[in-house]
Amino acid sequence: MEKINFQLKLQVTFLREGRRFIAYTPALDLSTSGRSFEEAKKRSTEANTIFFEEIIKNGMLEEVLSSLGWQKAEKSWQPPVVISQESETINVAANV
Repeated sequence: MEKINFQLKLQVTFLREGRRFIAYTPALDLSTSGRSFEEAKKRSTEANTIFFEEIIKNGMLEEVLSSLGWQKAEKSWQPPVVISQESETINVAANV
């Protein structure tokens, strides 16, 4: 069995929802949470690592990354990049 090693730099967004801290990796559409920022950060690293280990182990690296919008450049993969995160005001009218 061949072993592969690579390093990726992924953008992770951290949110606070009540008492929980949420870590969201847009390039993988993957999130996790923790009771503290540090716990959410640690769990994010673990979840992202497990994600790659599993898709590689199951021979689905190219299929999964392509479906998530990643681009293959020579022998490496480039994730989609978040270029902006903004607040937006919307008006909602609904009959309830």
